Amino acid sequence: MRITVFGAGAIGGYLAAKLAISGSVDLSIVARGAHLEAIKAGGLRLIEDGKETVASVRAAARAEELGEQDYVVLALKAHSLAPALGQIVPLLGEGTAVVTMQNGVPWWYFYKAGGALEGTRLNAVDPGGTVWETIGPERVIGSVVYPAVEVDAPGLIRHIEGTRFSLGEPSGEKSERVAALAREMVKAGLQAPVREDIRSEIWVKLWGNLSFNPISALTGSTLAAIVADEGTRAVARAMMLEAQAIGESLGVRFLIPVDRRIKGAGDVGEHKTSMLQDLERGRPMEIDALVSAVQELGRLTGKPTPTIDSVLALVRRLAIERGCYSTISR
Repeated sequence: MRITVFGAGAIGGYLAAKLAISGSVDLSIVARGAHLEAIKAGGLRLIEDGKETVASVRAAARAEELGEQDYVVLALKAHSLAPALGQIVPLLGEGTAVVTMQNGVPWWYFYKAGGALEGTRLNAVDPGGTVWETIGPERVIGSVVYPAVEVDAPGLIRHIEGTRFSLGEPSGEKSERVAALAREMVKAGLQAPVREDIRSEIWVKLWGNLSFNPISALTGSTLAAIVADEGTRAVARAMMLEAQAIGESLGVRFLIPVDRRIKGAGDVGEHKTSMLQDLERGRPMEIDALVSAVQELGRLTGKPTPTIDSVLALVRRLAIERGCYSTISR
């Protein structure tokens, strides 16, 4: 099985290292800069449970060097996908599956979703439908990523907790291609449950991300602090209830109450969200996939989003002022 991980940062690097160490797949990565040079020189290093392991992987700056693959794992952030399409295309053969590991609402959301919005393309995450037309939603295997991982240095990945990568076909089918990938991930020591309803699982993670991420960026607060404060907790709850109404109108099942989901976020503790970390480091923030796309879904379903609208306007303005709002694909 030929697998390329495109975007070998924290999550992509962790997945690549685990698959490479297992030794049962032909694993490649596309990386760049100091990260790429370090991997070429000394392998992809993984610290897990206090032990360092070195994975031997084929690493390239240009996808043309790797050829067509059976699976391409997209582990780069959503706003980086459209600019990278020219690099991804050489990896795609007639039967290549593309595993999307981005946070937020995926560009393929309405492919084989059924209902009146079947085939709708979301401008917030795929302006002009470029990704849809170039990759093709029929290639997609959806994924929800749970591990907490960091890049400690170029070529060095540190695993903090979690091993679950939920997988699912947009159609809900338990296909052989998704089953085969899950088997290889399990061999590598990962959890890879195959879901019949991957969209509902996407929403459960999105539920917290769309609220806590922008609030943390606006306030500089950790998850524990946002939940402990009556005012910010109320804003997050209002955003989540607006999103829940949208999701339920699309057939999504929210299996836990909103207040339990909020408590779960607070229990994570003094953790800075990814959006706050990106802001502090001057990197593009995942605003559109996490928040703008939910607003767009509200417009499509006729559900009001007053709190989401207000928070989105503020965090987008902040990102523009700090040079952290990507407009490459717009």
